[in-house]
Amino acid sequence: QVQLVESGGGLVQAGGSLRLSCEASGGIFAMYVMGWYRQAPGKQRELVARITDGGGASYADSVKGRFTISRDHAKHTVYLQMNSLEADDTAIYYCHAEHLSRVREYWGQGTQVTVVS
Repeated sequence: QVQLVESGGGLVQAGGSLRLSCEASGGIFAMYVMGWYRQAPGKQRELVARITDGGGASYADSVKGRFTISRDHAKHTVYLQMNSLEADDTAIYYCHAEHLSRVREYWGQGTQVTVVS
């Protein structure tokens, strides 16, 4: 059973930055593709960014050039650096882990990000 604990959310002004962290425990970190999703009020949860065990990253078009996902295998942690934040980035951000076999996946509890103008 993998446990994911997010941190780093908060309130920030438009144009500002935040860094989210997600520490994983209970599994072999390198065996999981890690990702960040977000869900805004009244909207479906959407993929923001994901990173493979080898470090290959992909992003939603809406965050390309502004967000960077990274992972530290020694710390079992995945990060989401968010720059040039916009009001539309306001959402609950969830950490996600998907086993390479795709038969198991886990979610964190979510962390709120609020961007004000």
